[in-house]
Amino acid sequence: MNSSERLNEILSIISDSAAPISGSALARRLGVSRQIIVKDIAALKEQGADIISTTKGYIIHHAPKPERVFKVVHKDDEIRTELEAIISSGGTVKDVFVWHKIYGRLSAELNIRTMQDINEYIDSLKNGRSSPLKNVTSEYHYHTVSAESEAALDSIGSALESVGFLVKDED
Repeated sequence: MNSSERLNEILSIISDSAAPISGSALARRLGVSRQIIVKDIAALKEQGADIISTTKGYIIHHAPKPERVFKVVHKDDEIRTELEAIISSGGTVKDVFVWHKIYGRLSAELNIRTMQDINEYIDSLKNGRSSPLKNVTSEYHYHTVSAESEAALDSIGSALESVGFLVKDED
């Protein structure tokens, strides 16, 4: 394995790990000395990799994904259409919340990322005794949505607008 391949492998190992990886563990895994790993980490940092050195090893700093809150309104039978518009445009529906005049902000975590998540959510609404949170505020509600980029969030807004669910701010 040449130096360039080793740098790529180090970056891959650290990126894929949920926990810090020590220099010694990287050295054993790649068959080089810990000193080589230290030099490689320095080279990766010079190339712009956002590697953080901790007392337990190396980690990659992952920037948080962009988020946006969308105000929407629709009927119960349009929930699937709303969620599919968001998911198919590259979004994750983190939560749903409403602003109630008496109780203030009421929210629920959703974390809907996939079509399977949508199906499970719709099934739970059909099989449960509860109604969607939006029903306490005349169907107006908000979703915090995350995506890979601001452009994806713009696309999600356009998708919600095209199906008639997006509520524009009243100025």
